[in-house]
Amino acid sequence: MPLMQSAKRGRKLLTVLFSAALLVSPALLNARGAPESFADLAENVSPAVVNITTTAMIAAPTGRAPMVPKGSPFEDFFREFMDPNNQSPAEPRRSDALGSGFLISNDGYIVTNNHVIDGADQIEIEFFSGEKLPAVLVGTDPKTDIAVLKVTSNENFPSVSFGDSDVMRVGDWVMAVGNPLGQGFSVTAGIVSARNRELSGTYDDFLQTDAAINRGNSGGPLFNMNGQVIGVNTAILSPNGGSIGIGFSMASNVVTKVVDQLIQFGETRRGWLGVKIQNVGGDVAEAMGLASASGALITDVPEGPARDAGLQSGDVILTFDGKEVKDTGVLVRLVADAPVGQAVEVIVMRGADKINLSVTLGRREEAEAAAKPANAPKVAPLEPASAKLLGLTLQVVTPDIAEAAGLALGSQGLLVTNVDEVSEAFDKGLRAGDVLVEAGQVELSSIEILKERMQDAQDAGRKSLLLLIRRDGNPRFLALGLEE
Repeated sequence: MPLMQSAKRGRKLLTVLFSAALLVSPALLNARGAPESFADLAENVSPAVVNITTTAMIAAPTGRAPMVPKGSPFEDFFREFMDPNNQSPAEPRRSDALGSGFLISNDGYIVTNNHVIDGADQIEIEFFSGEKLPAVLVGTDPKTDIAVLKVTSNENFPSVSFGDSDVMRVGDWVMAVGNPLGQGFSVTAGIVSARNRELSGTYDDFLQTDAAINRGNSGGPLFNMNGQVIGVNTAILSPNGGSIGIGFSMASNVVTKVVDQLIQFGETRRGWLGVKIQNVGGDVAEAMGLASASGALITDVPEGPARDAGLQSGDVILTFDGKEVKDTGVLVRLVADAPVGQAVEVIVMRGADKINLSVTLGRREEAEAAAKPANAPKVAPLEPASAKLLGLTLQVVTPDIAEAAGLALGSQGLLVTNVDEVSEAFDKGLRAGDVLVEAGQVELSSIEILKERMQDAQDAGRKSLLLLIRRDGNPRFLALGLEE
């Protein structure tokens, strides 16, 4: 009997603990199990997914062919493609490539990756039914690797719609459909493994997924469980070229804006603010006396919309058009999405003050077309140094020094002629040839001004000093710890 009573008390305790856990973690009540099947979803969306075959002319290689040992298994292969005199073929040849895409309208607009159709002379679309039609290119955007195609028919095409990628959470179920490795229509499923991944593009905002994505899946859709496209399968991370469960899909909220512009204009029309920026790191925030390491720090304001509106180097952009700017990536996407010619409100932190400014945006594509590449710096011996501070050997920039160092005419500041390899400055990337332009947001024209700014920062209780550095004409802010 005592044993039975003890067991009852134990069960009662477990019940109480379980109930308490539910009260403490209500999210458990909303957790959903794996779908019983993806079959209905696959059946509904597959007719809108297409295979894409492209044909391109490949120029004939020049020069002599590689030498192949007699009897090598490659001998027949090279004999087939080379002439008897061991020369490369004189004629160019056609090359075929495969990819995926999906219909977004009943009148035949198709979304895919730019790299699927890049350089193609002919584009053929194969539908789920097996029907094949030629496609024409509507427009491309290499920056997001998105392209839009168009097919024409007397009948309406099946299509799918875009969903909101911003509401997708890590752990949500997703399904990828495409043409992996040229095997035809194929479906894979997995979850969102991570969000807001950046690879190498300016406007990157990828969803990472473990749904199997292989070569040939490029341009295919990633669906949520409602049958909406929340990503375009674009890239994989793999040591062998095959899926290892790390795939990347460009988020639909990036894709839809690009697609709309390509259909309407045949090209992208992104907003342009006209500033050079960098993230605000913890050391930079401390050196500037900022409350938090967030925002986009302006390093340079060349001629353009930002300069016309009064933005300055050293301003930290906090909000753009009413939206918080957490870092440079957020600002770049916000500016790109804003209409060209629109006036937007920008709030910046300048010193201890918040300032509201109105900026009328230009067009990014026009600004890039007009930009001229900077001249490469000359390499020449430098004059002896005049001071050593913060692990840097420094020389005041004079006209002669500027010419010898290949700096722009009229350059001012302190030229770095040597960097102590055991210093913080070296660890943070400073090198000989860099120019210190500002310290504590005050222009540097002498060694004495730098020393004064170091002392002012120490008197203010700061552990580091904010420096503006120029390298090959490109500016960036950097914070260095003050010497004790």
